[in-house]
Amino acid sequence: MLIYAFFIVPVLFLIGLLLSSVILVRQAETIVIERLGRFFKILGPGLHIIVPFLDQKRSAVWTFVHVDRNNDYYRVIRNIYRIDLREALYDFPKQNVITKDNVTMEINALLYYQITDVKAAMYEVSNLPEAIEKLTQTTLRNVIGSMDLDASLTSRDAINDKLRLILDEATDKWGVKINRVELQEVNPPHDIRAAMEKQMRAERSRRATILEAEGSKFAMILDAEGVKESQVLRAQGQAEAAILEAEGQAQSRLKVAAAEAKAFEMLQSAMPNTDPAQYLIAMKYMQALPQMMEGQNNKLIIIPYESSALMGSLASMKELFKKIEESPKK
Repeated sequence: MLIYAFFIVPVLFLIGLLLSSVILVRQAETIVIERLGRFFKILGPGLHIIVPFLDQKRSAVWTFVHVDRNNDYYRVIRNIYRIDLREALYDFPKQNVITKDNVTMEINALLYYQITDVKAAMYEVSNLPEAIEKLTQTTLRNVIGSMDLDASLTSRDAINDKLRLILDEATDKWGVKINRVELQEVNPPHDIRAAMEKQMRAERSRRATILEAEGSKFAMILDAEGVKESQVLRAQGQAEAAILEAEGQAQSRLKVAAAEAKAFEMLQSAMPNTDPAQYLIAMKYMQALPQMMEGQNNKLIIIPYESSALMGSLASMKELFKKIEESPKK
């Protein structure tokens, strides 16, 4: 039995020594190796073998903040030796900050960071998460303290960018890259919120009044433009109608004049020794006599003043009719 124990103990010791010298590193993780207390190398993803007793894994004590379901913050202290290279989220506890116009607000921030230099993150700072938290809190106080309340409430993007630039520059020596900073909650005091709600309601009422006035103004403008256009169109229609009527009257007069000229020529050709003007005057007398006798109850007979001219005209007409009757016989 002693002989078996003499062989089993060394074998178990060798197996344990071999297992302790083999390290498996997962993807997106690294391990810092120290040899005799000094930095030796960084192990990337894969299987690695180290020298027992000479090489040791470097561990760090980091404090992390966690949030439970009731939004209560609590801190967890961890002793880690595997460094995660993925982007990490740090949810900071709510803190009170004072604005430029002496208003105290409660702000909660989210920080997205990533370790880019493992050696610097292990040796340049003792507690990396806590150092990032304190730096973010002080930087946030400085940034908000340089702004008034209205600017701090309406300039979240500007605050986020400014915080990211300042934190990224300060944490570069720690081997950390600050990707994003987001203000999650910005809560002013209760009395300030009540005043802001009153101001918001007054602003909305003012905007509603302005929009209603602008709508009435626009409707009146459209109505006036409609009346104006209708009047213009009516005037244009009347003008075009007057022009067409005048053109029609002119054409009618031209046709009447042409017909009278033709009749005058016919009279001259039919009665070369007779004045056609007398004939036309006689015709006008005869056309006017019935109108002149209307309403006289047949008691008054009106005879034209130039009766001799009328008789002459009638004689001329008689001669004309005779010539017309004789012309077919010939």
